[in-house]
Amino acid sequence: MYDSHLLRIGIFYDGNYFYHVSNYYCYAHERRSRLSISGLHDFIKRLAGRFEGVESKFCQIVDCHYFRGRLPAMEANARQILLNERMFDDILMREGVVTHYLPVTRGGEKGVDVCLALEALELNIFKKFDVVALIASDGDYVPLVRKLNALGTRVMVLGWDFEYIDDNGNERYTATSGKMMNEVTYPVWMHKVIDGQDSRFNINEVNALFVPTGSKESSAGGYGHDEYNNGKMPKDDLYAHSVPNYDEVQPQSARGAHYAGGETDEGTQPLSGERRRSRILQLKNGYGFLSNEPSPKNLFFFWEDLDGIDFNELNVGDLLEYEVGENERGECARHITRVNSESLPQQEI
Repeated sequence: MYDSHLLRIGIFYDGNYFYHVSNYYCYAHERRSRLSISGLHDFIKRLAGRFEGVESKFCQIVDCHYFRGRLPAMEANARQILLNERMFDDILMREGVVTHYLPVTRGGEKGVDVCLALEALELNIFKKFDVVALIASDGDYVPLVRKLNALGTRVMVLGWDFEYIDDNGNERYTATSGKMMNEVTYPVWMHKVIDGQDSRFNINEVNALFVPTGSKESSAGGYGHDEYNNGKMPKDDLYAHSVPNYDEVQPQSARGAHYAGGETDEGTQPLSGERRRSRILQLKNGYGFLSNEPSPKNLFFFWEDLDGIDFNELNVGDLLEYEVGENERGECARHITRVNSESLPQQEI
């Protein structure tokens, strides 16, 4: 079909969703590694070539766009995350990814899906992509998929379904819209690929999706990929309260408490709004405990409740600020931020 013609691929990221999936593989999955952006791009090119019957040398990504909410500069600076934002921008720039940032408030990020859909549709009209790859999960993208289908563009969606129980006993569940996957030309269930349930892919192809330990990319720092920070997760989430809407694909009874977001998930109680400060007493694999005086029971916290903090950079004794919430086992810390030592009285340092 395209024997000697270039297969033009456009890639569009829902950034918050991609970050959430990468967190899962870093903390909850047995791989304990993050997804590689460059590895994902190579995978998409090879996969498009297989689907379209085109030699790999004729499969090229001609446009790649990343959409996410972003905090105002002053607030990002106050949370000590401004540098990491810039480092992530450097990484995306190196990979040829165009960034689209929308303002974020405590209410979360708004309009990212609309912005992504409009940009993808407009670019497709003018550039006539052969394949559009979406890293997204929300059923709100179904109208975009239908429009792209009408224009003769094949749509590939990289989707993940996974669930796990965190160390505090809460069920965490994420799913991709089945309705959207039924509309696209090339639905790719990435959790099956990675877990070896799809025989079309060998172990080397799967391993290439993840950050290699000690790679040259590991010195770049930034977003939250081990490839950019030598096996550690930088603090790229910058706003844990900003979360995508999975209501359509996750029934309330199944969703559990999988995000530290502004919504109240089943099994948790609303936040009290009170901000407290405590020091870390203990750190384990993805969770820890804070001093909770005068209560004899220490306060539990989970890595998904960290707001703009890299869990792997925390140390016992660090001072954190948080809101008190509740899960099925009792009190826990939510919306956790790092306390800037420059703002502390001398006796607290």
